[in-house]
Amino acid sequence: MDEEIKIIVKWSGADYPVNDIGENDTVLTLKEKIQKLTGVRVDRQKLLNLKFKGKPAQDDDIVSELGLKPGYKLMMMGSREKDIAEVNEVPEDMPEVVNDLDIEEEEVEIEKAEIYLAKIQRRIDTYKIEELNPLREGKKLLVLDIDYTLFDHRSVAESGIELMRPYLHEFLTSAYKNYDIVIWSATNMKWINEKMKLLGVSNNPNYKIAFHLDSLAMISVHTPKYGVVDVKPLGLIWGKYKQFSAKNTIMFDDIRRNFIMNPQSGLRIRAFRQAHLNRQKDRELLKLSKYLELIAPLDDFQTLNHRKWEEYRLKKK
Repeated sequence: MDEEIKIIVKWSGADYPVNDIGENDTVLTLKEKIQKLTGVRVDRQKLLNLKFKGKPAQDDDIVSELGLKPGYKLMMMGSREKDIAEVNEVPEDMPEVVNDLDIEEEEVEIEKAEIYLAKIQRRIDTYKIEELNPLREGKKLLVLDIDYTLFDHRSVAESGIELMRPYLHEFLTSAYKNYDIVIWSATNMKWINEKMKLLGVSNNPNYKIAFHLDSLAMISVHTPKYGVVDVKPLGLIWGKYKQFSAKNTIMFDDIRRNFIMNPQSGLRIRAFRQAHLNRQKDRELLKLSKYLELIAPLDDFQTLNHRKWEEYRLKKK
């Protein structure tokens, strides 16, 4: 009788034990069992750390020959068919894209590409996060960009506060009730820290920021149309904090390509520019505050289409 090999598959923030792998079973057999557990088709599975002689294991490789220890934790990336269908859905009320790349057609291929999943794993292994405030049990996760999302960094003003997006503190205070908040900017950590102090975010008594992420936490991906672009993979956070996953994370950014690795978790916020002209009429954060409040009770954010957040908010209202 074959000796069973126990493997734990880590996917989308959860663990899936596979206990019935025989020593003569192949990698393909393993994938078929994973499909039954997760719903991710065999051809969409990327088994990130399954190696044979230093190279990615092939479907016909024998699992028992891979040198896996009992309880080996196998990281898998991949999307279920229904999730991919929602990502590819063309919204009826698509807003005009400003300063962005039209790369939705390539999102799924990039999301599951092994080379980029390997880059994410390296970030998980090497990037050091300095927690500013403790994470709280049972909270969802909100990841926020800075430039043109919270702050107009290109306009000229007598003080930095004049370039702050209207209702920023009210927005963060409201969001903090249900979400741990992370700031992620495509700049260096020194700049992020200074801007958060300037805006009065760092020491605000009404909310706390869990931690900051900078450009070193990003990865570069290649798109056939536009070449190499840097993006913000939420998998870095999910790999370090197992309580977070696509089910309970949402990211705001004014540039859609920044969440190309996690297209279903991203919401493209309207860019806040020309602060001197728009700060009296910009209500974006007030509206999004209500959206965050409405979706907070949901068990799984993957059921949402964030591109239609305004429609969702109005229906619930």
